[in-house]
Amino acid sequence: MVSRDWLEKDFYKVLGVAKDAPASDIKKAYRKLARDLHPDYNPGDDQAEERFKEVSEAYSVLSDERQRREYDEMRSLMGAGAFRRGARMGEGGSPFDFEDLMAQARASASGFGGGGGGGLGDLFGSFFGGNRRRGPAKGRDVETSVELDFTDSVNGITLPLRLRSPGECDTCHGSGARPGTTPQTCPTCMGAGVRTVNQGTFSLSEPCRDCDGVGTIITDKCPECHGTGGVTKTRSITVRIPPGVRNGQRIRLAGRGEPGNRGGPAGDLYVLVTVRPHELFSRDGDNLLLTVPVSFSEAALGANLRIPTLDGPVTLRVPPGTPSGRTLRVRNRGVARADGAGGDLLVTIEIDVPTTLSPDARKALEEYAESGPAAPRAHIEQATTPTIG
Repeated sequence: MVSRDWLEKDFYKVLGVAKDAPASDIKKAYRKLARDLHPDYNPGDDQAEERFKEVSEAYSVLSDERQRREYDEMRSLMGAGAFRRGARMGEGGSPFDFEDLMAQARASASGFGGGGGGGLGDLFGSFFGGNRRRGPAKGRDVETSVELDFTDSVNGITLPLRLRSPGECDTCHGSGARPGTTPQTCPTCMGAGVRTVNQGTFSLSEPCRDCDGVGTIITDKCPECHGTGGVTKTRSITVRIPPGVRNGQRIRLAGRGEPGNRGGPAGDLYVLVTVRPHELFSRDGDNLLLTVPVSFSEAALGANLRIPTLDGPVTLRVPPGTPSGRTLRVRNRGVARADGAGGDLLVTIEIDVPTTLSPDARKALEEYAESGPAAPRAHIEQATTPTIG
């Protein structure tokens, strides 16, 4: 269920998207904002860091289909006035009318798009006696970027990454309490994390405001994190980039993101890969592409060429009479795949035409032209010759 404090935040406005924006637009807006506001690119800018946290929180809710649906439903009810204080007590302090609330809820729910399970039942179950103490929560996901050489993207590489993001406080180890002390049971809710308010014919349960639904309070806060249990810090981790990663690919590293809350699991780390172009090779799927210039005599007579690969040079046989633009295949010299197989190296032959000739070379070519085969375009010239009747 959505957190109470989410109701006061417009996550769509934080990301700058419409309320009916598709998931792809939400993801695109988040990635742009996260890249611009990331602490690594704004050192010492507290305002940018705070905006980065807001953007991350908004995305964590709107990127989850279930949480987004519950958030939208709850905000719709709030907009209809279903849970305003005046509605709970009645204007002028009159008794609360449960039927009025249900009527407002039904009116608000009419635009929710149908009963897709959960929905209002979960919402009312949470507000009217269904809230429970907040349990462990997964940490937020973290995104960073890395630039690789072309060769490293093909072969894979292990490298260190420096991240600046919220993490567990080293002083209190996430408890939020001063070392040597422990959080105490909340005296208001007695550790339940919720408190119940009687409203005439029914009771309303809500997260305890004194402990924020955790069930414990910190009387002697950690001097480092001031009771939050986490601090923004720079940490270094070693990650393995798998072989064959492509330019623009986003790699997920499970459990390498922000630490979880109240003993929850850590979030994930997403690494956006940028690959620098190679001076010789390009890529098409698992195949590597290479263009090799040859002389006219090599193409006409055939030749053995020594060509480079990412694993070292190999010898390529160019058959006699090879035309310019023909592609020859060198097997298993492309990008390795996870199943152990690999792509190929595709070599395109390009005949290099000299711009200048020595007198001897010119004479030899002229003799060849006189005694050589017919012009290769003879069939074209015949087709364009008009018939005289």
